[in-house]
Amino acid sequence: MNTVPPPIQPPRSGDAPRRRGSALHGTPGAACRAEFSRRGFMGLGAAAASLALAGCGAGGQPATVTVEASGEPQRGGILRIGTTGGGASDTMDANAPVGTADGGRVMNLYDRLYEFDPEYKLTPGLAESVKSEDGGRAWVFRLRKGVTFHDGRPLTSREVVHTYQRVTDPKDPKTGAAGLALLKRSVAVDEHTVRFELEEPDAMFVDSTAQNSMGIVPTDYDPKKPVGTGPFRFGSFEPGQLTVLKSNPDYWGQKAYLDEVHLLNFNDQDALVNALLSTQVDVAGQLPLAMIDVVNTDPRLRTVVSQTGNWLPFTMRVDTAPFDDVRVRQAFRLVVDREQMVEQVFSGHGTVGNDMYAPFDPGTPKLPQRTRDIARAKELLAQAGHPNGLEVELVTAPIQTGAVEAAQVFAEQASEAGITVKLRRVDATTFFGDGYLKYPFAQDFWYTRSFLPQSAQGSLPKAPFNETHWADPEFLALYKKARATLDPGKRNEVVAQAQKLLHEKGGYIAWGFFDQADAYQKYVGGAFTHRSGMPVSGFQLRSLWLAQEGK
Repeated sequence: MNTVPPPIQPPRSGDAPRRRGSALHGTPGAACRAEFSRRGFMGLGAAAASLALAGCGAGGQPATVTVEASGEPQRGGILRIGTTGGGASDTMDANAPVGTADGGRVMNLYDRLYEFDPEYKLTPGLAESVKSEDGGRAWVFRLRKGVTFHDGRPLTSREVVHTYQRVTDPKDPKTGAAGLALLKRSVAVDEHTVRFELEEPDAMFVDSTAQNSMGIVPTDYDPKKPVGTGPFRFGSFEPGQLTVLKSNPDYWGQKAYLDEVHLLNFNDQDALVNALLSTQVDVAGQLPLAMIDVVNTDPRLRTVVSQTGNWLPFTMRVDTAPFDDVRVRQAFRLVVDREQMVEQVFSGHGTVGNDMYAPFDPGTPKLPQRTRDIARAKELLAQAGHPNGLEVELVTAPIQTGAVEAAQVFAEQASEAGITVKLRRVDATTFFGDGYLKYPFAQDFWYTRSFLPQSAQGSLPKAPFNETHWADPEFLALYKKARATLDPGKRNEVVAQAQKLLHEKGGYIAWGFFDQADAYQKYVGGAFTHRSGMPVSGFQLRSLWLAQEGK
């Protein structure tokens, strides 16, 4: 899971908007039919057939289309965004988001001291500046003046101190607490200055303040009646059903073009895509990658694909047989045909991984790409005492699009090296239940992060999600050294050493990174791409708008 984001090549949309008034008539019937590739239909449900009918009318003629959003953004209107994955446990808590739907709420109701821009670079948020002191053992943030909460109260340093105390409360630590492990004290220096004092130097402290779970809240904050400083105010909330957000006319930054945003939850992807086809929603977040080519045949719709650092690894517990032998872990990595995995699981919409996470971190080294080598895998298994191969159980669940399919492909690929993989498929609730973080061999998924924040979440002895039970002393020493190194160039050198250890000895099979796809009605305008891996421009909804006459 670990959906809290949570740096890469700039994503580009292939959908350059046409000038308003230029009629879009779609494609001729033959071209429309040609767009439906075999890959697009394989594994899809009723939504694929519905798309075929919606995209090509009777006799192969295109369906009626609407005016496309172009030119200057227009103000007003209600944007309906559909996603899957919500449920009764959905939350409005600024500091405790879990699922993707939670991210959509917290990113728009609240602001953070620093933010990630669409290219996943740090940029000032509620803080207009920051400086380090005492060799990185203290960080001083200067707050913007004139910022108000949704109820009209001004933002001061007191609210910031309260928020960070709330997140790190030892009796009830919130999602971002792991990234603030070195925080010793928060001090309100004056009305608009906050000083954070740390146990040790921490070069990644500003990064920690930008995570989506670090929204600033008032001292009397009640998650059931949420008040923040974000571009949208709270309207209404039905967990697992509907969230209504209303634009904040007093927002300190770029004000939203929309009057309201309605975030709707759907039980499955077919239902979501069918809602898009029938215009029950204007945007479908996290479109299944296998449906991109199919959706593109409907002249009423547009898709946009963002390159991300999202990954869907296999997890091997390094403290449990047979994975406590590094040769077994190395053998398992060598049985993977990574190109085939990306093609079959992500429908080609992704990049090959090299058993290291944070592929866009500037410190990640460019090591030779690990490729499939069945002969060498068999040699390693024999050296580890498995000359006739071995049998393992792989726990899988639909925790993310493609997870179960990846498990199935891996089982097929591993069989050629004499590895029998018995799949135990469970539902997502069971997967994240009592057995989570205990499975000897399983899967997980993560959104884009830089190396040090990702390590803090999943690769340290006390990390909240140390699913591989990785506790390598050399890695830990390098992590601490990198975190304490303020000079970016020197820090990158240390990160590279730590990444090499993961590559050779770690418990992850990081075989690929998947793109993020959204689909939307052509009357929706604005930027959709974002490197965070979160849908709909990283849920930066204030930039979206509606061509009112086009609906």
